[in-house]
Amino acid sequence: MSVRVVVADDQELVRGGFAMILDAQPDIEVVAEAGDGVEAVAAVREHEPDVLLLDIRMPRMDGIEAARIVCAETRSRVLMLTTFDLDDYVFDALRAGASGFLLKDVRRDDLVNAVRVIAAGESLLAPAVTTKLIGEFTSRPVARPVAATLGVLTARERETLLLIARGLSNAEIAKAMVVSEHTVKTHVSNVLSKLGLRDRVQAVIAAYESGLAAPGA
Repeated sequence: MSVRVVVADDQELVRGGFAMILDAQPDIEVVAEAGDGVEAVAAVREHEPDVLLLDIRMPRMDGIEAARIVCAETRSRVLMLTTFDLDDYVFDALRAGASGFLLKDVRRDDLVNAVRVIAAGESLLAPAVTTKLIGEFTSRPVARPVAATLGVLTARERETLLLIARGLSNAEIAKAMVVSEHTVKTHVSNVLSKLGLRDRVQAVIAAYESGLAAPGA
């Protein structure tokens, strides 16, 4: 079954280029293109794609608001694109529910791989974006709006969440906790379900905002 994608960017040449690259893949189908946030939301509602490739800066409705609507209303996963690796909107886009973030100068193969990764239910961040995300927590007081909700997690689930926040893969978490990868996958699934999170990106944010994880720790 093909990965269904909507490509949204206000620059026609950029949008068309991404669409051409993705549509050339045997396992990916571009079902629609959109030139702004309003069109992107409408396209997702109509076509119900697996992935929305979404520019963060667009007219009428920016990518952040479009991502927030799409993530709240649909099962489509959002992969954000930006020109700048230190875009001021990175943090807000991830909190809106985006599952991944790439720079527009991404290589062809990395773009295709990113769409596949996001469609498979994983999360993806460029290294510079990870740095930006963590930097947000070092430059502002830590809010703890979800601190109380961590009480629903078992000790092992809390440990799993902390290791996710430190950037460890399932294999690395399994090694650190001396358990199987299957057990780790169960813990990760429980963490996301109990805290009402879409993916590992939101889990990282929750870990820092709750105070469970701390920058540099």
